[in-house]
Amino acid sequence: VLSGKEFFVFDLVLEQIQFADQKQEFNKRPTKIGRRSLSRSISQSSTDSYGSDSSDDETSPRDKQQKNSKGNGDFCIKNIKQADFGRREIEIAEQEMPALMALRKRAQGEKPLAGAKVVGCTHITAQTAVLMETLTALGAQCRWAACNIYSTQNEVAAALAEGGFSVFAWKGESEDDFWWCIDRCVNLEGWQPNMILDDGGDLTHWIYKKYPNMFKKIKGIVEESVTGVHRLYQLSKAGKLCVPAMNVNDSVTKQKFDNLYCCRESILDGLKRTTDVMFGGKQVVVCGYGEVGKGCCAALKAMGSIVYVTEIDPICALQACMDGFRLVKLNEVIRQVDIVITCTGNKNVVVREYLDRMKNGCIVCNMGHSNTEIDVASLRTPELTWERVRSQVDHVIWPDGKRIVLLAEGRLLNLSCSTVPTFVLSITATTQALALIELYNAPEGRYKQDVYLLPKKMDEYVASLHLPTFDAHLTELSDEQAKYLGLNKNGPFKPNYYR
Repeated sequence: VLSGKEFFVFDLVLEQIQFADQKQEFNKRPTKIGRRSLSRSISQSSTDSYGSDSSDDETSPRDKQQKNSKGNGDFCIKNIKQADFGRREIEIAEQEMPALMALRKRAQGEKPLAGAKVVGCTHITAQTAVLMETLTALGAQCRWAACNIYSTQNEVAAALAEGGFSVFAWKGESEDDFWWCIDRCVNLEGWQPNMILDDGGDLTHWIYKKYPNMFKKIKGIVEESVTGVHRLYQLSKAGKLCVPAMNVNDSVTKQKFDNLYCCRESILDGLKRTTDVMFGGKQVVVCGYGEVGKGCCAALKAMGSIVYVTEIDPICALQACMDGFRLVKLNEVIRQVDIVITCTGNKNVVVREYLDRMKNGCIVCNMGHSNTEIDVASLRTPELTWERVRSQVDHVIWPDGKRIVLLAEGRLLNLSCSTVPTFVLSITATTQALALIELYNAPEGRYKQDVYLLPKKMDEYVASLHLPTFDAHLTELSDEQAKYLGLNKNGPFKPNYYR
């Protein structure tokens, strides 16, 4: 925690953009099949998006000559013919992302990101597309890869490629594909990125590993995941972080909205689409009671499930107890539960010992960013049989016939197996955009080679941009009230350490 650090609001950018009259207005799969496309081995099902390619073409996108209608071929996607489907999905997402659309309308005149060359590695979805097109409207050039091998919406990637974006991603990449896409995104002769937008830290890691000299011209990193932020703090502690970084994950607008409300809705969606499970009466253990765990527990409890919680933090544990959940150790309930959900951001939370003891038919899934929480590697042994049920759904069968249902091979359930609420992602994406603007426009010396939290004024501004959607009207402090509280009438209303 960076207590005592001085933060500056991006006043210069605010003045340029003139934010006035508010009411007018996003991991790797161990595989033995190398670069071959997974389109045949992953069956088409209701979990696939509407425009998904159902052809039996086994040719890897890497081996195809691809061009959009304008003759540009600086991209690598599944099928450019899906662009029309993707464009319609992006248009739907725009309706639920009011803050980004408002930012695009207000800021494009001054182009606060003019000259910015943003290289991104996030989930490539319709919501990310709205963010990318907003960054372009603000003056940036963008190149993008996927942070997860299963979360890319192929039709959206096609729409972005057709629109002139350099995007390298498709659903069902192999591990080799994953890193190849990131490398193609970064390594282009004559193009030097000066900003990084990362989700999970893989892009930042790759540049450090392969192209460390690039950091001489990079002004900053914006990171939005627990995993990626952890990596940044490790680099900072070791004295190896050579550019400023903005920790978006721990901003209030990310923690209190994306992690909580997004997961509260999408956990049910992901489980329903993949397993058609009925939640009423099911016994579920949720590992971790952070914001993601809180959202998952609330949704499952509302559906009539019996919910257990595991925690290491006594504060989060006490919250779980006060919210009416039974706090247990995983080994106490592992034989009886019907569903196991990990939400910790840690590694080896569900190990082979627990997997061996699970009841027949137990559903196992992960809602944390990375694929480290469930020890999937321990299941890839000769005595166990893997049986593909549908896209991102596997039966793992023991010699005695017992089977568990593993979702997304232990990767992020909601973005791998379903979709997430667009409106919540609008909040996070707007925060990311403003963080990029702040770091890109910051005067020399404002930010050191360290990890920073978002200024509270920026958090509050992001929230205020979304209030008109609900026809919500903020109460204004009187001069006397503001003086009594020791606050500026226009905020910030909470101290910077408030979470």
